[in-house]
Amino acid sequence: MTTLDPTFWRGRRVLVTGHTGFKGAWLVLVLSELGAEVSGYGMGPPSSPSLFEAADVGSRVDSVEGDVRDLDALHAAVARSRPEVLFHLAAQALVRRSYDDPVGTYTTNVIGTANVLETTRKANELRVAVVATSDKCYRLPDDGRPRNEDDPLGGDDPYSSSKACAELVTAAYRDSFADEGAAIASVRAGNVIGGGDWAADRLVPDAMRAALDGGAFVVRNPDAVRPWQHVLCPLAGYATLAERLWEDRDAAGAWNFGPDPGGDGPVREVADRVCRLWDDGLTWRTGGGDGHRPEARILRVDSTKARERLGWAPRWGLDEALAATVDWFRAYRDGADLREVTLAQVQEYLGTVRGRHPRRSG
Repeated sequence: MTTLDPTFWRGRRVLVTGHTGFKGAWLVLVLSELGAEVSGYGMGPPSSPSLFEAADVGSRVDSVEGDVRDLDALHAAVARSRPEVLFHLAAQALVRRSYDDPVGTYTTNVIGTANVLETTRKANELRVAVVATSDKCYRLPDDGRPRNEDDPLGGDDPYSSSKACAELVTAAYRDSFADEGAAIASVRAGNVIGGGDWAADRLVPDAMRAALDGGAFVVRNPDAVRPWQHVLCPLAGYATLAERLWEDRDAAGAWNFGPDPGGDGPVREVADRVCRLWDDGLTWRTGGGDGHRPEARILRVDSTKARERLGWAPRWGLDEALAATVDWFRAYRDGADLREVTLAQVQEYLGTVRGRHPRRSG
């Protein structure tokens, strides 16, 4: 099984778009722990509270505030940071919000991606660009089969459709300008969970808000099946892919990063397990369905390509992912130093990647 190489990242100049978001903030901490010099470009934190502020992620990154829809500002940020590796995570990341603001979703996720890729053509020192889309970029499945990178793209809601469009834009830039600048790959992660996610209309954040407020949380589709994983699992995959792209441009393309086979599960099961882990009377109820709004009953991703070609695999299963997430929010409730708590989880995960003992669930 492959391991991340700290010698590759030590002193490496890296730019992360969307660095104030949930995944972006965790990625900043991962890269900085590996020794990279991390710059960030993006809007302010997407929620209050936020992981970026609670864990003092700003102390680990040279931040530039800006919108990925602003091409001139992006060019300036790239010129300032002179990245060798770029991770594009900036996005409108919520399905339900995309119904309220479809145009904003498309312009951010599609035009924003095109703008980021356009900057790669003029960044002379940039060798690797990794574009994060979503497992929801695939055509809405009806057979329950795990989706692999060769399956048709689609999306029956504005968010999912915008991510499919972002994949097409990424592929077009990769194929049209293969000899101009960075090796480009896209990455599609399953449903990520972890401490510091305060997004609305997501199962685990909704559960943690209810736990902190002393109420029940609402589950819209308890029988839906999703590919659950801790956020650190795919982020380690993104970094592994970047290392490979540095030496092997043939690794350019689309990559899935999801849980181990059998690691997906019904929403109701995850909700029950979160309640047991919190162990303070937390409960859930069914409600809040979307009516006409389509949602896949079963969504699975096939990460065979990443396992076989990169040697990547998630080091935390669902038990470990849920335990780490609940531990983080319990620390938030208790007023702990969340910078220390978050870094400890990053260090623990990176330690397991380097072959030390993995987290054990309670």
